[in-house]
Order: sequence, then C-alpha cells, then structure tokens
Amino acid sequence: MKIRRISDFQYSFSFLSSTEELEKFKARFLMSDLGKIYSAIPWKNLVKSFKITEAIKGPDCIFSPQGKLGLMFLKHYACCSDKRLIEQLNSNYNYQFFCGIYLGFDTLENYKIVSQIRCELAADLNISSTEKILFNYWSKYIDEQEKATTDATCYESEVRYPTDQKLLKESVDWCYKQMKIICKSLGVKLPRTKYLKWSKRYVGYSKMRRKTTKKRTSITRAFLKLLRKLLAEIKTLEKQHYFTMPNRFYKTLNTVKKIFSQQYLLFEKGEKPKNRIVSISKDYLRPIVRGKEIKKVEFGAKVNKLQIDGINFIQKISFDNFNEGTQFKNTVYKAQGLTNRKIKILGADAIYATNKNRVFATSNHIQTDFKPKGRPSKHHKEQKKLKKMITKERASRLEGGFGKEKEHYHLKKIKAKTKPTEILWIFFGIHTANCLEIGRRMQNQILQKVA
Repeated sequence: MKIRRISDFQYSFSFLSSTEELEKFKARFLMSDLGKIYSAIPWKNLVKSFKITEAIKGPDCIFSPQGKLGLMFLKHYACCSDKRLIEQLNSNYNYQFFCGIYLGFDTLENYKIVSQIRCELAADLNISSTEKILFNYWSKYIDEQEKATTDATCYESEVRYPTDQKLLKESVDWCYKQMKIICKSLGVKLPRTKYLKWSKRYVGYSKMRRKTTKKRTSITRAFLKLLRKLLAEIKTLEKQHYFTMPNRFYKTLNTVKKIFSQQYLLFEKGEKPKNRIVSISKDYLRPIVRGKEIKKVEFGAKVNKLQIDGINFIQKISFDNFNEGTQFKNTVYKAQGLTNRKIKILGADAIYATNKNRVFATSNHIQTDFKPKGRPSKHHKEQKKLKKMITKERASRLEGGFGKEKEHYHLKKIKAKTKPTEILWIFFGIHTANCLEIGRRMQNQILQKVA
C-alpha cells in the first residue's frame, strides 16, 4: 500500500492539474467548518505537548505526529464510530487533507488504528499544560478575559444500568468461564456447581416485568452463594496446580472479589460500601449522584468546567463524585493562570455559594451572582441587574455548551474502554467544539479586514 503524506499542503493531488487548482482547493477547504478547526489548532506545540515522535526503527506509521492528533479531532467532528471514521476517511479528500495523508486509490482497512493512536496519546496527556498552549494560541480571539463562568457536568460512559443482580450475574459468568478454561487446559474435571440451574432461573427473572422484592432477594442470595463457591474453586485449582494466567485475569479476579465483598456487606448487613464498583470491565466507574429529575444517578466522569467568552476548559475531571462547590478557588486560580489577568466577575451555581467562597470572592474583589445574605445594600438594584446578566450568561452559554458537546461532538456516551482513553475522549470532544468556535472568529476577523 503506497499511502503518501502531505506536508503543509505541498503535495499535488493527482486530480488537480496545476498549483493554482491546489490553492483553490486549499482555500475552499479552509472556508469549511473542518478547515476552520484546522486553522485554530497550534499543531507544532500540540505535538510537543503530547511528545509524539516518529518511530526510529521499523516502517513509518501511516499517520504523521500531526496526523495522529488530526485523527482525534476528526473523530469528534465526524461524530461516528472508529470503523465509520476510517470508511469516511477513505472516500473524503477533506478528511485526508486534515490528517495529512493522500490515499489515492488505496484504502485503509484497519479501523483499530484509531484506538491504537488513542491509547498512545492518552499516556502522555497533560490537561493543564495542553490547555495553556491552546489558550495562548486563541487569546487574540477571546474577549473579556476578566469574566468567567463555571459549572459541573457528567459525561456518561457507555455502560448498562448496573443493578446488584446484573453485576453478580456478570461476575458469576466470568468466574465460570475462567474456571472452564483452566480445567480444560489442565485436563481436570470441572467442579460441580449450580451455575446452569441459576442461569436458567435468571432468564425467567430478567423477563419479569415487575420484579418483586422477594424475587430480587432470592436471586441475589443465590448468586452470592454461587459466586463464593466459584471463587473458592478457582483458589483451590491455583493451590493444587501451579499455573499462571495473564495479568488481565488477576486484575479482573481482584475486581470480582471486591464486588463479592461489597455486595455481601450490602445484602447481609445493609452497609453501603465505599468506592462501589458498578462494572467489571470498568472498575474505575462510580455512581455520580446528580439529583436531576430524569437521571438521579449517572455513571461516568464528572467535570468541573471553566468558560471564558464561550470557550470551555477543564478545571477538574474525576470518576469519583465530588462537590463542585469546593472547586471555586481552584477555578479562579485556573482562569488567572490561563489569562494572566485577575478575574473580576465569576458566574457560578447556587452550590458554589458557601460562606468560604463568599469570603474569598469578597476579599479578592470578585463579583458573583450569588444570592446576597442579610439586608440589601445601597446599590442593591444595580447589583441585582449585574447578577441577572451573569446568571443568564452561565445558564444559556455554559450549560448550552454542555448540550452542544454531548449532542454534536460525540460526548453523549463515552465509548472508550479504559480510564486514560475516556479522559482523552472527553478532552478532544470539548476542544473540537472550541476549535470550531475559534476558527469561525478567525474567519470573521479576516472578512472584516477585507471589507
């Protein structure tokens, strides 16, 4: 396969007969939304930040260091699966232009290259330093840098809704499957269990429209006993036959043991466990209680975000639940670190309006939209108008940005499989939206100068 790279748009496409036509193609590309994203990315500095280098030994990678970053931005712009992205890349010259490759009549068939690049980049992601690079490049197009808004949201992982019964059933299935593999490789008889009996009963239970407390209790008790027996049988096999398994096996086994101990405490003693595991494959996920009407609990990464003139930045990202009200000071420091200016106005939700945050805001002369305490001041009418403006900015622009990213930049359900790649997925989704906004502002400034 002779796939060629494009360096700074210098390669002449076979369907373009002259340099003049190439320039026309380039100009048309830069006028598109994808071209605006391209012009808003500081490619060289981002490559340095991610520490992407060419391979010294072996064949060259299809994608250059810049092309690898381009593929990640393209993923969230196209808002599709890895397989669909590669299919579109094969037939779309604009996509190839963006990633710096020219396929011609060749095609890429290995769609797993997208996840391989994602894993490579996730290992070297430093959110604070990378966002500083982006802000420095965008600062000319960001106005009112003394004003900011902040709020938190949850970017949900693609995981089935975890009930205790589902979690125990999955743990039992995994243990039984591993025990069968071990016994087959060792050439020993499979220990007797009631796995088949309770698997059939679970099918009937899962089909029940209304699952009564009595049914839930009986199936939970049965799976706890079965899981304990299976874990004991695996332990016995390990003692009797000295075998080794891949690291992934031992990692998942430890997760299953934690699930058993947590579910046992919950069922027998009614104790709610700390750091509750809700998925075997994603043991880092925790229930994020949000208190929304539609979704009281979400499962994914909670992100406290900072917005300056419509451009979003990540202040804190965590898979453990946290109170965003405690991040008020850190948000101010993050904003001042990015802009190198003192924050004068900061809009925040009512959860941020603690006494500590009020004292901090007053001592640093930061105007907020917190509901005032005590008697109204002399200038309460003017303050009320200003607070209304700040609240409107936060409620419409910042919270509207949450919905835009989730609906149009592939952040509604995070389909990455590991913790680092989920964080990278969220990072590129947020900043793809930012790049398009900045690219449009850059284009508007050029058009104003021409006019």
